[in-house]
Amino acid sequence: MSITPLMPVYPRCDVRPVRGEHCHLIDENGTRYLDFAAGIAVNLLGHSHEGLIGAIQRQAATLMHVSNLYGSPQGEALAQRLVDLTFADTVFFTNSGAEAVECAIKTARAYHQHAGNDEKFELITFKNAFHGRTMATISASNQEKMHKGFSPLLPGFKYVDFNDLEGAKAAMGPHTAGFLVEPIQGEGGIRTGTDEFLKGLRQLADENDLMLVFDEVQCGVARTGTMFYYEQAGVVPDIMAVAKGIGGGFPLGACVATEKAARGMTFGTHGSTYGGNPLAMAAGMAVLDAVADDEFLAEVREKGERLRTRLEQFIGNYPDLFEGVRGKGLMLGIRMTIEPRPFMQHLRDNHQLLTVAAGDQTLRVLPPLVIGDAEIDEFFDKLSAGAASYQAPES
Repeated sequence: MSITPLMPVYPRCDVRPVRGEHCHLIDENGTRYLDFAAGIAVNLLGHSHEGLIGAIQRQAATLMHVSNLYGSPQGEALAQRLVDLTFADTVFFTNSGAEAVECAIKTARAYHQHAGNDEKFELITFKNAFHGRTMATISASNQEKMHKGFSPLLPGFKYVDFNDLEGAKAAMGPHTAGFLVEPIQGEGGIRTGTDEFLKGLRQLADENDLMLVFDEVQCGVARTGTMFYYEQAGVVPDIMAVAKGIGGGFPLGACVATEKAARGMTFGTHGSTYGGNPLAMAAGMAVLDAVADDEFLAEVREKGERLRTRLEQFIGNYPDLFEGVRGKGLMLGIRMTIEPRPFMQHLRDNHQLLTVAAGDQTLRVLPPLVIGDAEIDEFFDKLSAGAASYQAPES
C-alpha cells in the first residue's frame, strides 16, 4: 500500500469540514455538526466571528510577513497588551503551543545558566501532562505512547505524580532549574491542580530560586472564565506558555515571562522566522478585543456554571456511562466509566456532536466561548440522544 499524500500520523475520521458558521461545522455533504471541540480549545470565537475575520483580511491586504530583523509595530502592540493583562514584563511570539513551551524551557534554563549555574538544567514535570510533540516537549512528558519510535529522549526532565507536592519536593536536587506544570491538565483528563499543590510549587520555587513555569496553552485565554487560570489559582508563575485560543484559529503562541525570569534571553539566544508576523498579531489583537473584557469573562463563567450544573444533573440518568464532571469555565470534562473514544465517535457519527477524548477516561467539552442558550440546548439534546442510543462495544 502506498503512503498517502498527507503523512498518515492522524487516524482521521470521515467528517470533512469545509465551512464553519458560528458554533457549527459543515462538511462536504452539507451535514452540520455542533462543534463542542473548537479545534481542541482553539476556535474560542467560533467559526465566523466578524471582528477576527475582518482583522485578518485587513492585515493580509496590508502586510503579512516581515523578518524579525526589523521593528514590529504590530508585535510591540500585542506584546504590550499581554504585559498589561498578565504578570509578565516581556513576550516572545511563536506559531504554536509546542514552540511556546520550548521557549519556556529555554527561558527557565537560561535564567540559571546566564548567571553561571550551568548545572541547573532539569525541570520537574508531572505525569500524564501534554506539552507538545517536539523532541523537548515529548521528553517533558512521561507518556510512553509519545516516546515510542523517537528515542533517545532529551535529558533534563524528572516526572512526578500530578498534585503530589511531596513528590515534587523529593525530586529536587542540585540540577533542578524549576517546575513545568499545566495548572489544569487538558489531554491528561481535565484534572485541576489543587491549591495546596500549585501554591506549594510557588513556595518551593521562591525558597530555592527556581522557575515556576505554567503551561496554559489549553486552559489560558478566557477558557476558564478568567484571562488566564493562574488568576483563579492565586499563584503567579515566572514564565507561562500560551497558544491555542490566543489566535482564535490562526496559528499563534506566546511565551511570557517576568523581567527577572527572562534575564538569560538576550540577543541571539532565541528566534523564529514566522513568530510574531503581522498577520498573527492582527488575529491576536482581534481575539483580545473580544475576550479581554470583564463582561465577556463573566459570561464565560456563567455559561460554564450552567453547563456544569446541567451536566451533573444529566449524568445521574446514566450511571453506567458517566461518573462525574470536572473543570473550570468552558473547559469541562465528563469522566466516564468506560474508555471515552468510542462514545465520542458515536456522538460524532450518529448525532453530529463534536467533542474530544482525553486521558483518565474523560470526554472533553470545549465549546467556543460564544455559545448561547440555543447551542447549550442543542448540546444536551444530542448528548441525551447519544447516551440513550449508545451500545458499548464488546471487549
